[in-house]
Amino acid sequence: MGKALIVLREIDYYTRMAYGVYRLLRYPPIRDHAAWLGEQMAQRETRFLDLARRIVFGNPRHPYHEMFRLAGCDYEALAGLVGSQGLEGALSSLAARGVFLTHDEFKGKTPIVRAGRQIQSTPGSWDNPLVRGHLEGRSGGSRSPGSPTRYSPQFHVYRELYEGLTSREFGLAQRVRLHMGPILPSTLAITDGLRLAHAGERLEKWFTMPGTLHEEGHYRAVTHLLVRLARLLGGPLPFPTDLPANDFTPVARWIAGRKQLGQACAVRSFVSPALRVAAAAKDAGIDIAGTIFLVGGEALTDAKSASFAAVGCEAYARYSINEIGAIGMACRQMRNDCVHVFRDSVAVVSRVRRAPLAETDVNSLMFTTLLPFAPRFLINAEMDDAGILEPAACQCAFSAAGMNLQVRDIFSYGKLTGQGVTLCGTDVLPILEQALPRRFGGEAGDYQLVEREGTQQTQLVLRVSPRVGVTATVEVRDFFLAEIRRCYGGSLAARVWNHSAGLEVVVTEPAVTPAGKVLPLHVLGPEGNRVHAA
Repeated sequence: MGKALIVLREIDYYTRMAYGVYRLLRYPPIRDHAAWLGEQMAQRETRFLDLARRIVFGNPRHPYHEMFRLAGCDYEALAGLVGSQGLEGALSSLAARGVFLTHDEFKGKTPIVRAGRQIQSTPGSWDNPLVRGHLEGRSGGSRSPGSPTRYSPQFHVYRELYEGLTSREFGLAQRVRLHMGPILPSTLAITDGLRLAHAGERLEKWFTMPGTLHEEGHYRAVTHLLVRLARLLGGPLPFPTDLPANDFTPVARWIAGRKQLGQACAVRSFVSPALRVAAAAKDAGIDIAGTIFLVGGEALTDAKSASFAAVGCEAYARYSINEIGAIGMACRQMRNDCVHVFRDSVAVVSRVRRAPLAETDVNSLMFTTLLPFAPRFLINAEMDDAGILEPAACQCAFSAAGMNLQVRDIFSYGKLTGQGVTLCGTDVLPILEQALPRRFGGEAGDYQLVEREGTQQTQLVLRVSPRVGVTATVEVRDFFLAEIRRCYGGSLAARVWNHSAGLEVVVTEPAVTPAGKVLPLHVLGPEGNRVHAA
């Protein structure tokens, strides 16, 4: 019975995906990008208030409704607050009065408690009831415990406005588009290609890092079926091309081949795979100079930018969150982790808070969604990301469109991110403090996961204290990855790391804070400050 239910859910999932492809390619295009953006920028406060009225104040059972009640703020008071302080000022005031959502509260991992009262919620409480979505995205592992995010066709079509700004800023219309990313259950490559096709452009090539047939056989089959469906509907999506195990040279050679034809390339990818392409080109003497990499999923540091520059390439940050959508994009005048905030669709404020289990404070970013067709309606929701918010002083396509707020020095303080795979600290903590000691001996504090900058990619190092007496680090590594699979219910995270040698196990004493405390997750933050923890 259980297996039959799983099969039925999978059939439903891929039927909705196929219908989503059809709906998106048949949705009317936006003719006047500037007019649409201008209208949304002018109406952002009005639309926020309208969404709050319809979704929150019109539903006494909504968790935000109770937060507002405990904060002593009804709809009229909220409207007055926005009118007197502006949207961002009002949001900051609301956060100080308890109207916010931590990442663990959003995921349903910890209860919401305000003013001594527990507020009932589920992961589905934050879904936007005004829309229905069919194209589904998932974060982290392929079947993570959290709710999936279902995007409506209008939401994807609206993102073409950002694609247009990016294209103008970087001259992408004169470049060949290339995507490096996983197949289903990740929808990144498919939706990127569909948006380009809907806008009358083309994704030319799609490289992917394959897993085993046992792990992803049905995902591969359905990916090809969706690509065929898109082609039948007039969307020229490329079929994914598998890369050899741990070898990114074919990507470098393909880019070089286009360059010889006089065609410069623009590559979309997670940061670490893009770095592997640059490293492969350097090692093999392949000329890919002039290529632009638009990267996301993890930090774009000085060292990583230098690696791209060493082969004559440029890399620019993209910032998005699966549960919310696109947050921002760098312009040509920005370096490393700095992006223009898409203020038309999201309001961002910050609060200073102590990072969980860490010895330092961070500027935690809080996100509020503003589009009526966004997949979720969130007010001051934390995603365990931190950064510095400040005015953007550059002259570029984004600033001209009103995106005059930037966020820089972005990093995650409660998650580990590498290879485009995100692990939440609250998910990994039981593995480090319970599962590993149970299997190999030792206690909590003897195992520590460290994120560090490698020469070619972000690396995760699992440190094991010598007192545990482990001699076979391969067994520890395989057990840890198996537990990750169990935790996230799929093979995506483990497959990526297995393929790219992104996880190393070493027998050494765990790193400690200046106060001598061992943190389960120990991550190198901006400017070398160790700030991340589970």
